[in-house]
Amino acid sequence: MSKYVLGIESSCDDTGVAIIRDDGHICANMLASQYVEHEEFGGVVPEIAARAHLEKMDQLIIAAMRESGLNFNDLSAVAATCGPGLIGGVMVGMMAGKAIAAAHNLPFIAVNHLEAHLLTARLTNTVDMPYLCLLVSGGHTQILVAEDIDRYKRLGTTLDDALGEAFDKTAKMMGLPYPGGPYMQKLAQDYESRCAENGIDPKDIIAKYDLPAPLTQQKNLDFSFSGLKTAMRKHIDAIEADVISQQDAEELAYAFHQAVIKVLEKKLTRAIEQFKIDYQDALSALNTPPSLVVAGGVAANSFIRQALEDLTAAQNMTLIAPPVRLCSDNGAMIAWAGYERFKRGLVNELDFAARPRWPLDPNAEKRIGAGVKA
Repeated sequence: MSKYVLGIESSCDDTGVAIIRDDGHICANMLASQYVEHEEFGGVVPEIAARAHLEKMDQLIIAAMRESGLNFNDLSAVAATCGPGLIGGVMVGMMAGKAIAAAHNLPFIAVNHLEAHLLTARLTNTVDMPYLCLLVSGGHTQILVAEDIDRYKRLGTTLDDALGEAFDKTAKMMGLPYPGGPYMQKLAQDYESRCAENGIDPKDIIAKYDLPAPLTQQKNLDFSFSGLKTAMRKHIDAIEADVISQQDAEELAYAFHQAVIKVLEKKLTRAIEQFKIDYQDALSALNTPPSLVVAGGVAANSFIRQALEDLTAAQNMTLIAPPVRLCSDNGAMIAWAGYERFKRGLVNELDFAARPRWPLDPNAEKRIGAGVKA
């Protein structure tokens, strides 16, 4: 008999409700985003986000149940994000999940939002553990090894801005709408197309801006993007115009992408080398080449995906990137992570507390700055 898990996501500014069958079939996947609510502020306002989750949660749960054709009694478990994230929003989704579990006598599963991102690869692809992970989102940038469900080893983390945060803040400095990441990608793509039409190598622009690639000269696997963001600010301020021209915006966006890619390539090359040495025995037992999983909202970026494709091909590894629709926050990843934990007996009591911080590797060495978040 098939098992079904209801998943609820509300850690930031996306309200997601989904139902997953045990074979990975997505029976329903409802999502309500809050771009309009936060656009005038240029970023997510926690109080507004929590209120929007509260307003949309019931209708999304009803819609998901209706689309799946299931009743609550058909469910095997209820999973909800319990952290990390904006605590007000996390509380909304967690309490909704607990209420359903209590009312229908179902197991409740507290899901770590970050683990759900990393396990999406196992929803969409066949991938055995251990695998190397690059988690790139608005709140986190980390390199980890997924050793098993509920067991992760952190190799590197950001010391300040997460990559998604750097994208959005740079876009805001350029006068682009929120969220800025997708607009930055579109500008970089337009620049690349214009260069192709005129027979120009787009990478010629890199020397013009000479952006830094922070921490790439150090052998550690940590990231820093605040210096890159500051360098972009100086170039933007040097443009003597009230509004940045389309050409300047395209060049800046492309140069920014190339600087980011240089950092990721340097760090991941070292991480792959360490991963292959540290997990040699486990990897030799696999019947396939080792995998690099990229997850999180920034994993939808086409420039980064292509760079990682090239890198893994050169390293005899397989890149696994979720479909774009499953890169950003969604209920399906929570439902699948819930199922992965449920089938291992990892269920929780209804008094489980929401966590604004919830590191995947609690034993990892603390880092100064944003790295202490996870």
